[in-house]
Amino acid sequence: MHNERTEWLARPPQHELAKKLRIAAWILTAAVLVLVGLMRRIKIPLPEGVSLSFLPPFHAAVNALAAVVLVIAFVAIIKGRIALHRRMIMAAMGLSVLFLLSYVAYHFTSHEVKFGDANLDGVVDAAELAAVGSTRAFYLVLLISHIVLAGVSLPFILFTFIAGWANQFAKHRRLARWVFPVWFYVAVTGPVCYWMLRPYYP
Repeated sequence: MHNERTEWLARPPQHELAKKLRIAAWILTAAVLVLVGLMRRIKIPLPEGVSLSFLPPFHAAVNALAAVVLVIAFVAIIKGRIALHRRMIMAAMGLSVLFLLSYVAYHFTSHEVKFGDANLDGVVDAAELAAVGSTRAFYLVLLISHIVLAGVSLPFILFTFIAGWANQFAKHRRLARWVFPVWFYVAVTGPVCYWMLRPYYP
């Protein structure tokens, strides 16, 4: 393992590549934020008989798998298994892209499900609020923290990945120390939010 670590660390940093990729990361982040901002305002009707109701549990499963992969990546880097770490991070990035594309597609075509909306009329009335009590506040705190941290962390996840890809290992480590726990939190809270919201899906 020591030889593997030494071999990777000996690779020269690619500063020009990193610079170009960071520009691409900012463009991608802006595009994602625009899409997320639009998806709750614009609804695209699906053909008759077509439903994407299977996607919310799929999103939860993808997030849960991403969390597992991130743990494997963390353990791998602690043990000096750089190649395994890189494969797991690539897998986590792939899962995140899959989730994002699917999530945006779902929200552009489906109406928002609200926690506590027991009769599925799109409104959480006083009786429904009383029925769920403080659980709704807990859910909203969890959901808001999940959404905010997902948006804020996106460019930094990309920058951390780019630093590793471009052999800027010192920078990669500095970023990863706080990016990893945030990314892991987002991956874990996604399935938890789905599990809490599941009774209110039609």
